[in-house]
Formats: sequence, structure tokens, C-alpha cells
Amino acid sequence: MINGRMVLLIMGLLLVVEGAFMLLSSVVAAIYGEYDLPYFLWSALICISIGGVLSATNYKAEKNLGKREGYIIVSMVWVVFSFFGLLPFYLSGAIPSFTDAFFETMSGFTTTGSSILNDIEALPHGILFWRSLIQWLGGMGIIVFSLAILPLLGVGGMQLFVAEVPGPVAEKLSPRIADTAKRLWVIYVLYTVVETLLLWVGEMNLFDAICHSFTTMATGGYSTKQASVAAYTSPYTQYIIIIFMFIAGANFTLSYNALHGRVRKVFKDEEFRYYFGFVILVSVLVAGVLYFSGDVNNVEQAVRDALFQVVSLITTTGYATADYLVWFPTLSIIMFMLMFIGGSAGSTGGGIKVVRIVLLLKNAYFELKRLIHPNAVIPVRFNSKAVSPTIITNVLAFIVIYMLIVGVSMIIMSFMGYDLNTSLGAVATCIGNIGPGLGEVGPAANFAHIPDFGKWFLSFLMLIGRLEIFTVVLLFSPHFWKN
Repeated sequence: MINGRMVLLIMGLLLVVEGAFMLLSSVVAAIYGEYDLPYFLWSALICISIGGVLSATNYKAEKNLGKREGYIIVSMVWVVFSFFGLLPFYLSGAIPSFTDAFFETMSGFTTTGSSILNDIEALPHGILFWRSLIQWLGGMGIIVFSLAILPLLGVGGMQLFVAEVPGPVAEKLSPRIADTAKRLWVIYVLYTVVETLLLWVGEMNLFDAICHSFTTMATGGYSTKQASVAAYTSPYTQYIIIIFMFIAGANFTLSYNALHGRVRKVFKDEEFRYYFGFVILVSVLVAGVLYFSGDVNNVEQAVRDALFQVVSLITTTGYATADYLVWFPTLSIIMFMLMFIGGSAGSTGGGIKVVRIVLLLKNAYFELKRLIHPNAVIPVRFNSKAVSPTIITNVLAFIVIYMLIVGVSMIIMSFMGYDLNTSLGAVATCIGNIGPGLGEVGPAANFAHIPDFGKWFLSFLMLIGRLEIFTVVLLFSPHFWKN
């Protein structure tokens, strides 16, 4: 039987945490003396009150979590946080449409970065800070954050960790799951602080530096400028963001090893080598075409524009310094293909993930060898270890279901009157948690023109993309709810 009271207890505690972060945003609103302050206070009061009631009435719940409770909590928290997180946007009138406010908030918490806003710079600082903060919270994972407080309740959090951490295998840094969560968050905060300081040294003021650091490390892509990072013309600023997008798109376990002096382990990791090599290879190709096609004026700008767009898309950050849809047609195709790859497992990036792509290609290659040598035992190896058939099956199933959802979703979007480019771009960018897409939702446009049904549907795609499909799909299985 599902432990419903325990689910409500954890949801209540997390709502209190969300209310506390709203209070942090209210401090920013108070500092700038803008109209959004009372709306943050009311929103925080609502969150803390409802969360407090849920926590108090279910505090004596049986302290155990199974796999089913883990999947329910992980799926529910993004929806619940988005419904309550939209309150500052909606109540303040910054986003007067409830549907638009939910879309923007879900896009924030899932670190998708797709937006409906047409005049970002007109928003008050508190709202802009909250908009960036929800991406930062969603980046490392609200659930990973909550793992640090679960021991206070006498609850283990492995089921939540497995259900929330992206990638085919959840890798722990410590035998105790709470210690793993704390170490991940320490690294996450450290990188955020360092990037903030480096951006502040450049052309950004402190507020913009903080907001962009939040959304860079979350690979979310929300900016305080309507033109995104293109509003900052300094090569220094763009290179700093490139570096931290790349770091955020790599497995955070590797960051832990690097910060503890075990740099060799980073470059011994097969996924990282593929991730690094692919970024360099594609960036060189794109830079070469940009320069020789005459789309840019000099080599440095070609390299910078190529690196920025490639890293932004492969890590699913979604920042833009150029409109890749107006580049040489071949480059637009390459940019689109990057949307499906994603960052590394255990990163804040979305997409299919590099490790799955590598395992898929390796399995296809070895399958050919098995056809030639039918009696040979040829296992797929990753990081010099044989990969179990169960993981290979999981990877193949994930990619098939992923592509099936993309195909069906494209058809649904086309019924709303959108062309192939826009339908495919909107679906690919939302399920991949990327931000900009193709056609009418490209990097020079946004999602404001999408009808309400389309926004709710795309919000659902953001959710299943952020939770790696299986977590959400399981909830629709009758077997999941049977005792």
C-alpha cells in the first residue's frame, strides 16, 4: 500500500522550503523598492501556511519510502512547485495569464528556459530574481536538495535519488545518500559563486551576474535581458559563460573528483571524453563554415559564436548570442541535431544524454560484429567495464519511447496549425529542456503565440523530459498502483 501520508509530509516540507526562497526574493524586491514586494510576501505566506499544515497533520506518518512513493513524490513536486511558484508572477500582474504564468514557471523549474515574455527588462528585479532562482533550484534538483533534510525525519532517500537524478545509472559519492546530496549542492553553490564573481568583474552588474550564474549552472537559460547573452558584447563575458555551461553539462561526480585533485579520473571517464571531443569537433566544423561562408567577420568571432551555440545547445542551456536559423542551412541542421544529444548523465543538462548515445552506437556496432561472428561473446564495454544487458535494454527502450513521444507530439502541435519546423522545434526543445527551438519558436522568437492548450501540453513535455520519461510514464501504468 502506498504511504500517502509520508508523501504529503515531504510535499509539505518542500512547500515550506519554496516559501522560504520566495522570502529571499522579497528581500531583493525590498532592496530595489519596486511594486512586487507585497506579492512575494503573500505568495510566501500561502506556501508556508499550506506546507506547514501538511507537515503538521502528517508528521506522525510511518517513516518509510518505497519505490512507488519515490516516483510519486518526484513527479508531484515539479507540478506542485510550479503551481505555487507561479503566484508571484500571476498575483503581481507581471504575467497576467494563469496559463502563461504556469508555462513560465514549469519552464523555469524544469530548466527548460522556453519563455512567453516579450519585454523581460520591464519586469521588477524581484520577479527577475525569482525567475532565475527557480531555475537554479530545479537545476541540481529540488529532490536532491530535500535529501539533506530527510534524515531529520528518519527517512532514507535512495528511492528519491534514483527517481530524480538524470541518466541510466545513479552514481553516489558516499555510502550515505544524504552526504551525496550535500556534496553535490556544495559543488553547485561553489561554482555559482565563482561564476558570479567572474561575471561581475566583467561588464555585468552584481544583480545580472547572480541571475546569469543561477541559470548557467542550472543549464536553464533564463536571462535578465530580452536579447539573452547577446546583450553582452564582451568576449570575456561570453567565454566565462561558455566555460561554466560546459562544466554544468558534465557529470558533477567528475567535478567532485577534480576538486579533490583526482583530475586523471576526469579524463579517464569515457562519457566525458566523448562529451569533450564532440563539443570540440562540432564547434570547429561550425566555426569553419561560419568563417568561410562569410556569416562572421573574423576567426575569433567565428570560434566564439560556434562554441557558444554548440555548448549552449548540447548542454540544453538555451542561451543565444546569435540566431543560428539564419546561418548556412547545413549549420541549422547541425544545431537541431544537438538538441537530441544533451549533456552528461549526472549533470544539470537535459536531452537523451551522451552516455545513452554512446551506448546506442556501441551496441549497434557490436551487433554487426555478432552477425559476422555469431558464436562470439562480445559485450558492450563502457569505462572498461562490461555493460549489463539490462542497461542496454533500458537505453534502447528510453530512446525508442523518447522518439515516439516526439513523433506523436509533433502531430498534436501540427493540428494547432503550425508548420513542420515549428512543431518539431517546439516539441524537441521542451522535451529536451533546451529553450529555443526552430521556426516560430527559434532563438529570435518565443512561445507567447502558442495557444493555451499548446502551452499546457508543452509544459507536460517539459516535465517528462526533466524526469527522464520513465518516472512519469510509470504513473500511468495500472500495475504501478496495484499492491
